Amino acid sequence: MAQQVRPRIAILGRFAEHTSATRRQALVSAELLLESVWNAGGDPITLLPTEDSNWTERLQGFSAVLMPGGGDIDPNLYGQTQHTDEIYGVNNLQDRADLSLTRWAVENKVPFLAICRGMQMVNVAFGGTLVQHMEQDHRHVVSDITLDSDVDRLGLSVPIVTASCYHHQAIDKLGEGLRVIASAAQGHVEALAIDNGGWAYALQWHPEDNAHEDLHQAEIFSEFVRQAQAAGPLA
Repeated sequence: MAQQVRPRIAILGRFAEHTSATRRQALVSAELLLESVWNAGGDPITLLPTEDSNWTERLQGFSAVLMPGGGDIDPNLYGQTQHTDEIYGVNNLQDRADLSLTRWAVENKVPFLAICRGMQMVNVAFGGTLVQHMEQDHRHVVSDITLDSDVDRLGLSVPIVTASCYHHQAIDKLGEGLRVIASAAQGHVEALAIDNGGWAYALQWHPEDNAHEDLHQAEIFSEFVRQAQAAGPLA
C-alpha cells in the first residue's frame, strides 16, 4: 500500500534581527512548532512574508495555514496609538503579510490554526482590538484552561488542558465572526473559534511548547493535520 503523502502546512516565517547560523537578519520558525506539525503527520513549510502576495497562487499544493507566534502588532492596525514602552518587535511588513494571509485563509475556509500573536492578528483582522500590555502578563505561565465548547472539533479527548503561555497582550474588543471558547482565570481570552464554515481556531497559548510530552496538546496538532489531509491540496 502506498504511503500517505504528508499535507503541506504553510507557516508564515518570522523576521529575526540575526541568528548565529546566518550571522545576519534571518527568517525563522520555532523548531518546536515545526516538530509538532511533523509529528502529527504534516509537512511544515516556512514562507517568506512579502508585499501584496497572491495567496491563491502561492499556496497551490498546500492544504492548511498555521499563523504562529511572534512580536507585537502595530497598534495603528487596531485604531490605537502606542501608549506603553512594553511593545516590542513591531515589523510593518510582517503585520501586513500576516493580516493578508489570515483574511485570505479564513475567507477561503482553508484549515487554519493561529497561535499567540496569530490569535491576536485574527482578532485585529476582523475588527477587534488588543490590550497593549496586561497588568499581570502571562510570560512563562503554565496553567490549566477549560474549554467551554468545541472540545471534539479541536480533537481533544478532555475539556481541560495544561496551557503554556508567553504573552503580555490580550484581546480587548472581540472581532466579528469570532467566538470565545476558553478564558483564563484572570478573564482574558485563551481560545477562539472562527465561525467561517470551515475548521478554523486560534489559541493564545503555545501548544507546541509541551506537545512532545502532553498528549492533549499533540491532539490539537493531530486534528489540524487531519483536517488538512481531508481538505487536500489547494489547486
